[in-house]
Order: sequence, then C-alpha cells, then structure tokens
Amino acid sequence: MLLPSITTEDTLYNVIAVSTILAVAFIVLMTCRVILRPQIGKWVEHTKNTWDDALFAHGFFRQLMHLIPAVIIFISTPVLIDDIGILQGFLIKAAQIYMLFTTLLALYAILNTLEDKYNESHLSQRASITGFIQVAKLFLAIMVLLFSISLIIEKSPLIIVSGLTALAAVLILVFKDTIMGFVAGIQIAANRMFNTGDWIQMDKFGVDGEIMELGLTNVKVQNWDKTISTIPSYSLVNEAVKNWRGMQLSGGRRIKRAIHIDMHSVKLCDQEMLKRFSQIRYISEYIDDKVNELRVYHKDYSIDESDLLNTRKLTNIGTFRAYIEAYLNKHPKINQSLTVMVRQLPPNEVGLPLEIYCFSAEKAWVEYEKIQANIFDHLLAMMPLFDLRVFQRDAHLMAVPSSNVQLEQNIKAKGESD
Repeated sequence: MLLPSITTEDTLYNVIAVSTILAVAFIVLMTCRVILRPQIGKWVEHTKNTWDDALFAHGFFRQLMHLIPAVIIFISTPVLIDDIGILQGFLIKAAQIYMLFTTLLALYAILNTLEDKYNESHLSQRASITGFIQVAKLFLAIMVLLFSISLIIEKSPLIIVSGLTALAAVLILVFKDTIMGFVAGIQIAANRMFNTGDWIQMDKFGVDGEIMELGLTNVKVQNWDKTISTIPSYSLVNEAVKNWRGMQLSGGRRIKRAIHIDMHSVKLCDQEMLKRFSQIRYISEYIDDKVNELRVYHKDYSIDESDLLNTRKLTNIGTFRAYIEAYLNKHPKINQSLTVMVRQLPPNEVGLPLEIYCFSAEKAWVEYEKIQANIFDHLLAMMPLFDLRVFQRDAHLMAVPSSNVQLEQNIKAKGESD
C-alpha cells in the first residue's frame, strides 16, 4: 500500500475518498455529455415521432444524464466512507437532493413538451393549458421542496405538512394571486372565454391587442403599438373585457360611422334635380319608381303638381340615402349576408347624422381600414351632386376678426373719454 498508515478515520483518507467520488461522477457526466448526448440527438433526428424531438429540445435527456453521477455518489459513498462521522450522511443526502431536483427538471421538460404539442393541435384554439401547466410545476416544486427538507431534518414529509397548517393564513396571503389566478384559469378554460391569440380590449388597463400568453398569475398582451402589457389573470374574469374573437370568427367586421350633414342644405327635389339623379346608375330605377308612385298618388287625390303645399316630393337627403344603400348593396367588399343599413340619427348641434351600418368582408385591420376609407371617400365626393353639404365647424367663422375687436376697443375708449 502507498499510504499504509492511513485509516478510514483519518481526515486525509476522507479528503481522498470524497475527491475520488466527485471526480468519477464528474468524468462520467462529461462522458455522457460528449458521447451519449450526441448519439441520442442522432437517434431522435432519425425517428418519425416528433415527441422525442420536443423532449430533446427541452433538455429532458440532458436532465436524465445528471441522475447518473448522483447515483454514483449515492452508491459509492457508503462503500468508501464510514458512517461514523457526518460526512457520509451529508454526501448521501446531497446526492438524494441532487436526484430530486434533477427529476424535477426532467418533469418540467415533459410538461413543457406537453404544452408545446397541445399548442400545435387544434384543441389549443378552444382553451389554453398554460395556467394548468404552471400549477403542475408549482405543485411539483412544492413536493420536491418538502421531500428535500424532510431529508435534511430526517423527518416525515407529513409532519412538515402538518406543521405548515399553522401558517395557512400566511400561505394564503403569499399565494393569493396564484390561487385567484388558478380559479380564474379554471373559469376561463371551462367557459372558453379567452385563448392565446384572441384580440382583447380593456380600457381600464389600456390594453388593446392579442393575448400572447395565458399564465397562472399573469396574462401577456401585445398591443397594436407593439408594446407588451401584463395584467393579472383574474382581471379577465373580474373586469370588463371586450373580446373580438366573435368578429374574427364571423363573416365580417362592422363599419359603423356617420356623416354629419348640414341641415341647411336639405331641400325638396325639383325637376332638374330629378333629371340629374335619374342619370346615376345605382338609383336610376329608384327615381323612376318614385316619380311614377308620386304621379299616381297625385292623380288619385286630384292634387295639382304645381300645388307646393299639398304635393309630395322627394328630398335630396332621402335620395342620397337611397343611393348609399344601393351603393353598399353593390359593393364587392361588403358582406351582403349581414346587416346593411343607412339610418338617420337624431339631429344635434353638429347637423343631421347619417349613419352607415354594414360589415366589411375583409377582417384584417389594414384591408378593413382601406375599405372603410374608400367608401366614405366616395360618399363625401358624391354629396355635392345631391346638393348636400357636410357640417363642419369653421374656426375662422366663429372667431371675431381682429379688426372688429380693435374697432370695438376704439369706440369704447372714445365713449369713456366723452
């Protein structure tokens, strides 16, 4: 023997034994990383199943390799080190805790893989499982922590759990958001209220965008200005939220906008106006039908058409409304299976609102805005043909000219001097 005077009780022997155990464990770990891991990667690439690819990407096999050195330490420690001192117990407990946390990370990799595969399936469009995955991770972490503490203090995990009941109120306070988020996640999943990719709007939090992630305690939303908002998960249940999913799944996106018409431009149609309107393709048939209808009415009631008090006449705003309806009914980008309507709203201080209510067949934001703008560009340009004007509050008409103000000041000063 090289060192015949050394016994298992000597400090030098323990140092050499511990170093040998750790060195062997490290060498085995590096060997697995250099040799075994690339071989597993090649094997995963050649298989047709995609589950193993996802497990490899999330480090499942890498975490399993860490179990090998932990097992080596656990097995070799009782062989090389006596159980008289605390060193053997320390190394065994360290190896066990090492195995527990390695197993925890491997289980995390399995849960991450499960979440990825679920998100790739059509089931993810119905409900998100991110919150439930996070709950499972939290539960596993708590279990590993309890087992680790029980190994250190050498007590049963049940004893630790029973001791924690005295701290239940504190735990509820600490994990309040987690508990509320978990309950909200169950409600969201059961009622299919929200899902990843949904466009939501919450004015209270300034949120207007798509859901990126439905977590256990927080929800990430990417707003349309590319900023990211984070809100509590339970706020989706407790607060007022507008979900645009119904619009995205429907046959169109609503257009609801009014043109405010100057009421001073509203008038009855004369013969010259009717002749001009009859040349407009969309309402030529409408004009002919209305003229014949009025002619029959006047004949039935023996009313002379020159009698301005008793005759019925078309109005330019009513004819313009008919033109808008015909124009929308012929528009190729308007969904004709949904409501198409032109209505008058109550007059107010900014004129007579003429509201267009219809649905664009294109739901994408950019295309929708183009269609809406093109419609109103055309209608605003057509209004002068119907002798109508858009109401617009002109600042220069409302303000008192500076010359008049100066004149009033001069008159007032002269009056005071007199």
